Amino acid sequence: MVASLLNKVVIFGVGLIGGSFALALKRANAVTTVVGFGRSEATLQEAMQLSIIDRIGRDIATEVCDADLILLATPVGQMSDLMARIVPFLGAHSLLTDGGSTKSDVVREVYAQMGGKAGQFVPAHPIAGAELSGAAAARADLYQGKKVVLTPLPENSAAAVQRVASAWQTCGANIHQLSCTEHDAVFAAVSHLPHLLSFALVHELAQRDNRDLLLSYAASGFRDFTRIAASSPEMWRDICLANRAALLQELQRYIAELTQMSAALEANDAQRLEQTFHTARELRAGWSVK
Repeated sequence: MVASLLNKVVIFGVGLIGGSFALALKRANAVTTVVGFGRSEATLQEAMQLSIIDRIGRDIATEVCDADLILLATPVGQMSDLMARIVPFLGAHSLLTDGGSTKSDVVREVYAQMGGKAGQFVPAHPIAGAELSGAAAARADLYQGKKVVLTPLPENSAAAVQRVASAWQTCGANIHQLSCTEHDAVFAAVSHLPHLLSFALVHELAQRDNRDLLLSYAASGFRDFTRIAASSPEMWRDICLANRAALLQELQRYIAELTQMSAALEANDAQRLEQTFHTARELRAGWSVK
C-alpha cells in the first residue's frame, strides 16, 4: 500500500494504462482526487462518466503545482512536450512517472526538458498492456500480479523511488528494476519485435486480392499470433522509432533465423526443421508469465 493517502493524482492520457491506474488507486481508497488531461474531449468526458477521473484538467499550471503524483500515460512521442509544459509549474513535492514502453528516449527527454528537476521524474513501465485502448478499456485489476519495471535515475532519491513504487504496488503490481539500457534491450526482444512481426504479417495479407478468402479460413493460430496487431498504430509507431537501434538488432537476428528455416525447407531437411521446432517447443512449454 502507499505510505500515505495521495491527495491529488494528475493523469495525462486516461485510456487503458492511465485509466486503469486511476481505477486501481480509487478501488484501494488511496487517492482523493484524480484529474485527467487528454487530447480528446470525448475521451475525457467518457472517463468522467466511467468514474475514472473526478474532473477534467483545463489548466496545467493549476493542476500540477500541488499534485502528489503525475502520470504520463501517453504515447512516448508526446512525453517531451508534456514535460516541457509541466516543469515550470511543478511543485517541489510533486513526482512524475510514466507508463512508456521505452525508457532510454524518455530519460533523454527528462534531462533535456526538466533540467534540475530531473530527480522528480521516476521512469516506469507497467507490463500489462492489451490490444484494446481508450477509457472504456480501463480496468481496476489490470495491474494485479503484473510487473512494473522502474528505471530510476541517479538523481532520484530513495524516497522518491519508493513513493512511485508504492503507488504501483497499491495497484497490485510487482516492482522490478532495470537500467534504461537493459530495459530497452529486453523489451525489443520480447515485446517490440513480436508486435512488429504481427503488424507485418497482417499488413502483407491486407495487400492481397484474396485476403477475404484467406481470413475466412483463419482460425486460432492466426488469431493468437495477430491479436496484438489490433493495438494502437500511433503508440507502436512511437515505440518502434524510439527503440529502433535495439529493435533493428533483434529484427536482424530474426531475419537470420528465417533464412535458416528457409534453407531447411529448400533442402527438404526434416531433421533440421524438427530440431528447430523441438527447441522452440521446449522453451515455450517451460515458460510462464510471473
